[in-house]
Amino acid sequence: MMSRFFSPQSDTSAVSDLRAWSDEQLIAAAKGGEGAPFGELCERHMKQVSYVTRRITRNREDAEDAAQECFLNAFVHLEDFDGRSQFATWLTRIAINAALMKLRKNRRAREVPIDEPNPSSEPLAQREFRDGAPDPEESCSLRERKRMVVSAISALRPRVRNVVELIHLQEHSIRETAQILGISTAAVKTRMFHAKIKLHRMPLLQSVGRSNRLSAR
Repeated sequence: MMSRFFSPQSDTSAVSDLRAWSDEQLIAAAKGGEGAPFGELCERHMKQVSYVTRRITRNREDAEDAAQECFLNAFVHLEDFDGRSQFATWLTRIAINAALMKLRKNRRAREVPIDEPNPSSEPLAQREFRDGAPDPEESCSLRERKRMVVSAISALRPRVRNVVELIHLQEHSIRETAQILGISTAAVKTRMFHAKIKLHRMPLLQSVGRSNRLSAR
């Protein structure tokens, strides 16, 4: 259940109270920094978001990943929701974008040049440096951004940090990560979800995001 991702405790009476709130009340509370109201919004709109992501990805696991990414993006950008459209409409647009992004990511993963016999054995960072051939200044900037990301990851709680390191630094799949840690794939996804929220909130990575946007102009 998505609500447990955002609620620090499973207080049945509190959850029951939230179910009586309108979307507008939940959104206002979530904008104020409360996690449980956003968890209730997730529960309330999960069926529609899952339907959208399944229709686009046509794959259950990809649809679940896209739905999780949708709710993460909605949480991070909730302040941008101005109420001019229905929350469900706004969330559906995010779900569509998340599902399409998942398809593009899968397509890029399949597009491996034939003349690379074993691309998976070469770290992603090395392939990016070789293919992009950045100039020395850009290389320095990339190294600094990577250092900041690694530093931010190291500040996470151990069980969450282990998942992030295995997936994003060592490039293991969700299934491989679950096997290595001896947990379920659902637990891996839950921990990744928590990690993404924590990382998005870190001022250190917010500065990296601003730097990326400036360099893209």
